[in-house]
Order: sequence, then structure tokens, then C-alpha cells
Amino acid sequence: MRKVALSVLALSFPAFAQQATAPASLVRAGVTEKLTEHVWVIPDGSAPLVPNVGIVVGSKAVLVIDTGMGTRNAQTVLGEVAKVAPGKPIYLVTTHVHPEHDMGAHAFPADSRLIRSTDQVDDIAAGTGLNLVPVFAQRSDLNKQLLADARHRTADIVFEEKHTLDLGGLDATVHAMGTNHTLGDTVVFVDGVLFSGDIAMKPQPSFANPTGRISHWLMSLEKLEAMQPRIVVPSHGPVGDASLMQGYRAYLTRIRDRTDDLKKEGMSQDEAVQIVTREMAGEFPDRGRLAGAVRAAYAEGGPIRDPAPKPL
Repeated sequence: MRKVALSVLALSFPAFAQQATAPASLVRAGVTEKLTEHVWVIPDGSAPLVPNVGIVVGSKAVLVIDTGMGTRNAQTVLGEVAKVAPGKPIYLVTTHVHPEHDMGAHAFPADSRLIRSTDQVDDIAAGTGLNLVPVFAQRSDLNKQLLADARHRTADIVFEEKHTLDLGGLDATVHAMGTNHTLGDTVVFVDGVLFSGDIAMKPQPSFANPTGRISHWLMSLEKLEAMQPRIVVPSHGPVGDASLMQGYRAYLTRIRDRTDDLKKEGMSQDEAVQIVTREMAGEFPDRGRLAGAVRAAYAEGGPIRDPAPKPL
């Protein structure tokens, strides 16, 4: 069972049709796909620094999930919203505060309503998103232009654990998930569709917050599966189904168990990182993300054992 789930993560998930890799950093116009009667997605085309943007339409209002990076991308998103929900009031939520997800919010209309969890507000206060602006900006001239006006927008609605939004004949529920990829991860469940953020995707999990723990991430995956989504729209990569959660669980469990064994054998954290990375990099090539997962596992694993004495 574990081998099946891991192969799913390493290769591909069952997915809806999605175009080949698109240009980096730009949300695309004219590619919006309808997933259900009420839910659309602007697919990222597996492009770097582009999110899958959700558009959820009720009879009274529309909910947008993630913004793209900067004003230009936000304007593209708003153009697509106008095609499927012209004239409707807009609510907005971001799955987390990294620039490509959150830093177009300020370009939305002044009468739109931005929803944030208290964790996400705290993450902004800690500088998580703004600290990445110079890192992303130096990658290309386009990124520098997109992030020239980068800033976080203040929330209009702040919630603790769960906020249910009445869009008119359709309820969308926003859940605060605690620290997984970031301190302020949120997900949205509506009309059988789960917008899972970075908590469940095809790409390897990234522990972007140093306080992230595998045990909590595994609990988050259980919560997402309990919602029984028919369709899962991750932050990045192809749209899929519940196998996205299954793949992440197998990956994180394997790293947790192997790291815990190494820690009990007396290995240091750095030694555990080296060993697990060497063993798993052939299947999962992002060594940085592997190292982050091992460090998270080591931080909460079993007690360190004294190494066995060397023979005389």
C-alpha cells in the first residue's frame, strides 16, 4: 500500500486536463476551466510562482481563492471573474501569505471583502510574505516589476478556526489549518471541491515555517480527507482528487519513521538529513524539501540514544 501511494506522489496523480507548463509568474487569461456548477479554476499550467486560482459563484456573490503576484496578475484574475460572475460582490481568501498567493489582494476593488484567519494575520505580522519579496524579485526582471507594489492587504473579516460564507444558495467554508507549509495555511471546501493550498499537492511538501511538524501535517491530511472532496485543487500543479492527500501521507510517514529510527540510533539531525536524502532523492529530487521534512521529523521524534560503543 505504501509503495502504491509513494509512486503516485513521485509520478502523477489522477488529474483533470491541464495544459503544459506555462510561463513563470503570470496568471493566464482565457484558460479558466469549469469544475462544477459553481466552481471554476484558472489553472497554473504547472508554472513557477503561479497559483491555481479558484472562482466560486453563488447567486449573491463570488469567492476568489488566491490572487497571483502583484497588481498585473490580480487584474487578470478579476478579468476572468467578470466573465463568469459579472457584477457580483467579491469575497477573497488566500491559502497562505506567500507573494504569489496573497500580494495581489490590494489590487482588488475597495468594496471586496478579504477573509483571513488569525494565524494568517500573525504570519503577516511576522513578515513571512514580505521577507520573500526580495528573494522572488531577484529571480527575473518580470518578478521585480510584479512585486514593485508588493504589500499585504488588511483583512475585512478575521476568524479563528472556521468561517462559513453564504454566497447565495451555496455555502463555502474556510478552515484555518494551523502550521503546515506556513503558519497561516487555510483551505476552502465548497460544492464538493477542496482548495487544499500547499497542504496536499503533487510537488513535494515544503516546511516553509520552521515550527512545522509532521504530526500536525498528518492530522491536517486526515481533516481534509474527512471532508470527502470529489475534486482537490492544490495551490500548484494539476487538479486531482483525494489521492493527493494519500500521497502526502505516505511520503511524510516514511520520512518520519526513518528519521525516528536514525535518531534513536544516536544520529545527529545533520546525519539524519544526509542519510534520508541519499536514500530518497532518487524518488523525490527536491533535496531542500527532503531536508526540511527530515528536520521537522527529527525535532519531534523519539529520544536520542547513545551510539553503540565501538569495538576495541
